[in-house]
Amino acid sequence: MSSSSVTLAGILLLALVTVESGGYFLTKVVRGRVPANALQTGFFRAGHAHAAVLLVLGLAILGVIDQTHLTGFWMWVGRTAVPIAAILMPAGFFLSVIGRDPQKPSRLIALLWVGVVVLTVGLVTAGVGLIIAGASS
Repeated sequence: MSSSSVTLAGILLLALVTVESGGYFLTKVVRGRVPANALQTGFFRAGHAHAAVLLVLGLAILGVIDQTHLTGFWMWVGRTAVPIAAILMPAGFFLSVIGRDPQKPSRLIALLWVGVVVLTVGLVTAGVGLIIAGASS
């Protein structure tokens, strides 16, 4: 792995610690120790799950991305888009339902959809880069 990938892998592992603490918060929500309505509980669960899965996916991509022929901007996209989506998508879930008894998500739900676009671009970039590298070897 390149030094950039190794450094990002370390950052992603440390970021998983925040997901761990978010899991503790979620246990308090589902046990009724933190007041939350059904919308908030569902969005907190979704945000927590997306954060964990996307961070682990980001780690998996780092294990193979350096095998591509991507360079410059495209290598940056292939390497970092999934971890960026791991921030944006959960932020959309969590921040859009902040407040006392929200009945629908706020405009901050847009962060979720920005994250979806970033995730898609990153996955396509990494996937195409890997297919090209495999076909040319």
